[in-house]
Amino acid sequence: MNNNSSIILAIIIIVGVLGVYFLFYFRETRGVKKERKKPAYDASLQLQAYERLTILAERISLKNLISRLSPAHMEASAYHVLLVESIKQEYEYNLSQQLYVSAQAWQAVTNLKEQNIFILHQLAHTLPETATGMDLSKRILELLDADPKTSLHSIVLDALRYEARQLMAGA
Repeated sequence: MNNNSSIILAIIIIVGVLGVYFLFYFRETRGVKKERKKPAYDASLQLQAYERLTILAERISLKNLISRLSPAHMEASAYHVLLVESIKQEYEYNLSQQLYVSAQAWQAVTNLKEQNIFILHQLAHTLPETATGMDLSKRILELLDADPKTSLHSIVLDALRYEARQLMAGA
């Protein structure tokens, strides 16, 4: 074999070895990435998260808040703070559930929280300084009774139910 043939053969061998090395390297790298993308939880954890978020949506609905937290002997401003803090605590308690549900489901719950806090702020500011907690609760109930679509509550519950059913159908 002449010198040029030896060089060409060595280059072909080197390119072949490097090709095989890179083939295995990229196959391994893609396999690791796929494993990382694969969720580390099963459908039962996801269903539990949808259950918890359903309970959260129920607990932070304005009607349920009012029935659970009595405004007795409170000023409207103190009752307003109590309601807002209750919503925030319920939400914060369930923050970890966002790991197991879709981004849309979590955003829906977040929007419900934000909307309810906004409604409480708006209604509290319409009352005179001498208003009682009972006045605030009446104002909230009047708003919700006047237009049940004011609150995102039922829409969020429907979205959570839909996604949970999709999950169960796929399981």
